[in-house]
Amino acid sequence: MRNPVEAAPSDAIISCRNLWKVYGNGASGLTGDLDLTPEEIAARGWVAAVRNASLQIRRGEVFVIMGLSGSGKSTMVRLLTRLIDATAGQIMVDGQDMLQLNDQKLLELRKRKMGMVFQHFALLPNRTVLGNIAFPLQIRGASPQECEARARELVEVVGLKGRENNYPSQLSGGQQQRVGIARSLAGDPELWFLDEPFSALDPLIRNDLQDELLRLQSKLGKTVVFITHDLDEAIKLADRIAIMDHGEIVQIATPEELVLNPANDFIRRFTSKVPLAKVVKVGTIAIRKPDLPSILPTVDEASTVEEVASAFRDHQGPIGVTSSGKLVGTVDRDQLYRVLSGTI
Repeated sequence: MRNPVEAAPSDAIISCRNLWKVYGNGASGLTGDLDLTPEEIAARGWVAAVRNASLQIRRGEVFVIMGLSGSGKSTMVRLLTRLIDATAGQIMVDGQDMLQLNDQKLLELRKRKMGMVFQHFALLPNRTVLGNIAFPLQIRGASPQECEARARELVEVVGLKGRENNYPSQLSGGQQQRVGIARSLAGDPELWFLDEPFSALDPLIRNDLQDELLRLQSKLGKTVVFITHDLDEAIKLADRIAIMDHGEIVQIATPEELVLNPANDFIRRFTSKVPLAKVVKVGTIAIRKPDLPSILPTVDEASTVEEVASAFRDHQGPIGVTSSGKLVGTVDRDQLYRVLSGTI
């Protein structure tokens, strides 16, 4: 498997090339343009947590990095934030070379641009909800008035109004993670890193917080880097997904592209149980027509088949498909049934 290398888009806020994280004696001498196989790495007595990875993350997108346990996904997010140093390669964040920053400049970049949420909430038990949310601002030297005002604003944003004076021990797991999310947003970061933030929660709370994340992203427009081992979670949240295996990025694509055009057998097996209706967009199956009656009920081309299936309950004929509000084609029941039955 070779790591896919994308051409850096003009709106990329994060770009990394030929990134390695290798543990073992002598690994520090590795250069980032190598393409060593896992067998060659093992023969040298090394362990490669990330192997020759390249990716670009676009400003404002939800970019999910996923894989099974040991795939390198959590190591990858720690490299992108430089919580750990890369063995070789390049990481550019908003035009700055992360690997060339000294400790002071790195700290400043993190404080100005990055918010982070991890699986373990790490709330301060002796601080209230407000105190935990305000903590990053206090470290930055903000005034008490500014800290409290921002903390109260974020309490409302994450749906914890009325819990301002509770301590972590008085909150449920889902509420504690909401505090963690609010705390990560206190400094209004442009980049938002979330490493399996919901994996320790029960399914209902997890689903609620996924919905909350999408709502916040729609409202705040952050660039989100989200780590998960759950393909359903990745499909629900992602604009694009990078799938990792044994430290290598196997494919980077939209959820629809992963299912319809898997790069290899590994991706094909990985996505084989995904219902097509969850990922196939109406625009993909629409019949494009130049002249259409404006009286048709319409759906947006970016909607999935699953999302629009209910539109056919009370409508027998074709439904219009729009792009940026303009009618561009139609979709009918037979097309939807083929997708719903998995025969597209």
